[in-house]
Amino acid sequence: MTSCLNQQVLVLNRLWQAVNVCSAKRALTLLFEGRAQVVLGTNDGAFETFNFTEWQDFSERQPHPESIHTISFRIRIPKVILLVLFDRLPKKEVKFTRFNVFERDKNICQYCGGTFDRKDLNLDHVIPKHKGGPTSWENIVCSCVPCNTKKANRTPQEAGMHLIRKPKRPKWRPFIQVNLGLSYHDSWRHFLDVAYWNVEIAEET
Repeated sequence: MTSCLNQQVLVLNRLWQAVNVCSAKRALTLLFEGRAQVVLGTNDGAFETFNFTEWQDFSERQPHPESIHTISFRIRIPKVILLVLFDRLPKKEVKFTRFNVFERDKNICQYCGGTFDRKDLNLDHVIPKHKGGPTSWENIVCSCVPCNTKKANRTPQEAGMHLIRKPKRPKWRPFIQVNLGLSYHDSWRHFLDVAYWNVEIAEET
């Protein structure tokens, strides 16, 4: 049951726009409290919504392997929920995150030009932090481990290295619609045109 409750659920605002991801446990809590409804696609491409009681009845009528069982009833884990009152729009700016820096730089080391798996890439401060370099779009680039080691705590000029492209803040575009840094259910696809999320890059990066 624990693994089911940890599954990721897509959260839509009242305007049916994707704004977040939460755990199944949180989604069921919102559903039970009447703050959200379950969204389920139909065979004809439309969508139905269910409040807690309706979803409970549906879960009993159509048993599903991804369900949790209580003493008195069974309830299916939702994949998408719709917030009843929340209508704030997603911010139209690209979050400064590790994932999005990799997206901007296309997994290319900005010093040697090689393309790498993300597990083999670091984020490098072009101007080192101890020289006053900020943790920002304009001062963070992808760097492979050898280049990162070679550059160490120096500027590119001091290390005899050159950036292949000057780093800058990317303009908004819905480039995260497919390349989410997490797996997601097919039922999310319809709602992922303007949605993206990840953990902000911390100052200590």
